Amino acid sequence: MARFRQHTSVMPLTKASPRGRLPTLLLAAALALACTAGATPVLAAGKAPDFSADAREIERLAEGVVQQSRIPGMAMAIVQDGKVLSARGYGVVDSRNPQPVGPDTVFRIASLSKAFAGTLSAILVSEGAMSWDSPVSNQLPAFALRDLQGAQRLTVREILSHRVGLGYNTYDRDLEADQPYPVLAEKLSQAPMTCSPGDCYAYQNIAFSLVGDLVFATTGDFYSHQVEKRLFHPLGMYGATYGRDGLEASPSWARPHVRSGGKWLAVRPKETYYRIPPAAGVNASISDMAQWLIAQTGHRPDVLPAPLLATLHSPLVSTPGELRGAAWRRTRLGAAGYALGWRVFNYAGHDVVFHGGAVQGYRGAMALLPDSDLGIAILWNSESALPSGLLPTILDSALGLTGGQWLDDELAAPEPAMYANQPGTQAGVEASAANASPE
Repeated sequence: MARFRQHTSVMPLTKASPRGRLPTLLLAAALALACTAGATPVLAAGKAPDFSADAREIERLAEGVVQQSRIPGMAMAIVQDGKVLSARGYGVVDSRNPQPVGPDTVFRIASLSKAFAGTLSAILVSEGAMSWDSPVSNQLPAFALRDLQGAQRLTVREILSHRVGLGYNTYDRDLEADQPYPVLAEKLSQAPMTCSPGDCYAYQNIAFSLVGDLVFATTGDFYSHQVEKRLFHPLGMYGATYGRDGLEASPSWARPHVRSGGKWLAVRPKETYYRIPPAAGVNASISDMAQWLIAQTGHRPDVLPAPLLATLHSPLVSTPGELRGAAWRRTRLGAAGYALGWRVFNYAGHDVVFHGGAVQGYRGAMALLPDSDLGIAILWNSESALPSGLLPTILDSALGLTGGQWLDDELAAPEPAMYANQPGTQAGVEASAANASPE
């Protein structure tokens, strides 16, 4: 069916430190940051404490993470009150040719792309081109699930919040085996269901990318073109692109690195998940991501007005699996849910809007802390889990929390520490649920 659109060098790894013991410089920086957090002043009501001094400490901490953990490269942005406090690169783009990572070095951001899908959909809804609650079958008459009646009721709101009714990561493995997206979208009609559409949560990439077909059906334009036109260009995200060709055409781009023989090996980016742009297709520099954070924290109402953001960031379904996994999740999170392309956490009593991303050779995380008017993005070009501890470290600093040691070297485990372990289901296994999705 044509109705669904086709949308080596080495660097040594660091031996893990004993549990709870950071390398000396990292430990000193972390302790300094903790002291800064504990001394954060309380300002006038309605005004978040200025985070500029903390940002300088976090930059030093980020330098230590890259230098002492021997990961290839990383970039980090921190914004507050509509201003960029930090947008810097650390390390190198490629261990074979060690050019430095800069603020305009482009990374693959994997599932951080999902927030762009939710945001574009919200814009189209605000214009009347789409509806949150109309059946997607109105625009995609070929769409079907095993639950035929449920498929006729499925809405874009349910697609963007992973409530399609399928098992986790349905057909991701088939995508990784080079089956084309249009074939897999059609095969959703054969996939086992775990519930009726709208009734349960299970993370998706193939089904999530149906939003790209909806955008084409409602605008007559390709999904990636609409994101460029309505988001990248208006927000000044001039280095952001879609697809492997876009990444490799960037003046500076970070090569992905994988573990091989105890070293980091630079490889060519895999094409696979680029074939589903809504789920995992965006490339962006940390300068681009800083502009994205400014807009998502409400400081670009000309592009993203406050009511639109409130809709995007409101959780629609509980995701208790997110409370498991890394120590910061078990310690800090009181509740978790999924909104429209974003996760929403109760982090020690404060709302945090979050998403993580992972594909071969790349990892990333971003978070919004409304109580502090703060936005954070961290991108890196390896499969090390250690940088993921930076994000809760920054959140703790902003909230004045102490006691966390989220940069413990033992976080560098096979499962990226920013991602919760998702429960497997028999239906998901039968439908080729992948463990290596860009979650």
